[in-house]
Amino acid sequence: MLNILFIGDINGKIGRRTVQQILPGLKKELKLDLVIANADNLAHGNGVSESTLKEMTAAGIDAFTGGDHCFGNAAHLKLYDSLPTLLRPANYSSQAPGRGYVEISINDHKILLISLIGQVFMSMNHDSAFVEADSILSNLANNSLSAIIIDMHAEATSEKIALSHYLDGRATAIIGTHTHVMTADARISGSGTAMITDAGLVGFADGILGVDKTGVIKTFLTQIKSSHVIPETGPAIFNAVFLAIDPIAKKAISIKPITKYINIINN
Repeated sequence: MLNILFIGDINGKIGRRTVQQILPGLKKELKLDLVIANADNLAHGNGVSESTLKEMTAAGIDAFTGGDHCFGNAAHLKLYDSLPTLLRPANYSSQAPGRGYVEISINDHKILLISLIGQVFMSMNHDSAFVEADSILSNLANNSLSAIIIDMHAEATSEKIALSHYLDGRATAIIGTHTHVMTADARISGSGTAMITDAGLVGFADGILGVDKTGVIKTFLTQIKSSHVIPETGPAIFNAVFLAIDPIAKKAISIKPITKYINIINN
C-alpha cells in the first residue's frame, strides 16, 4: 500500500508556518510515503522562491505542483528548470520554463505526478488539459507506474469533474486545486480513480480565500480593486487529502479529506 498526502494551496507565510506545525505529526500518524503540495501561492501568495521551497522541503513536502500564479515571482523562474520536483502546469506554453510532470521513485514503486491547469474562466489561453493528459499518459504507458496523481488547477467545477470522467481508470487520483475552498465530493469511481473537486487551502482562516477580508469587501463595494493582504498570524486552516493506493492495481483504495485549525502567533 502507498500512503500519499496531497496538501491544498499553501498561501503565504502563515500557510507555510501551518504546514511546519501540522505536517510532521501527520507524517507519523498516517505513515506517509509521499507528500505533495500545490505551491502556486507559496511565496506571499504569488509563486515560489528558493527560501520558501527550502522551508517546505524541510517540513516534509516531497514534490510541488503549480497553477496560474506559479510564474508570478519573476526573480525565481530558474527554479522550475533546476528542481525536477517543482512542476508548472504541463499545458502551459512549451516556451515556459520547467516541466509539467515527474516520475518519483519510492522504494520499488514509480509514481507519476502531473500538474495541469484549466481553460474555463482562467486568465491565459492555456492548451487543453485533456489533450495534454492524453499525450503524457500515452508516452509513459510502458513505464511500469504504480500510481498516477494529477493536480487539476482550475476555476470551473465542471471542468475538473469532466477531466476525472475522461481519465477514469487511467489515473489513480485527480485532485482539484485553485479555489481555496475544500469541496465535499471526495469519491472513488468503480474503476478505482479517486477524485475531489478541490483540496482547499492552507493559510489564513478568518478572511476570504486566505486573504484579509477588509480589502476584498472594499473592492466589492467600490468596484475598485484594493490590495490583497495576507496576514502572517492568526487563525489558520490546513486542508489536505489522504490517499491510500494499491500499487499493483494502480487503484485508489481510500480518499480522506483532512481539515485542521490552529492559531499562528509567531512571525
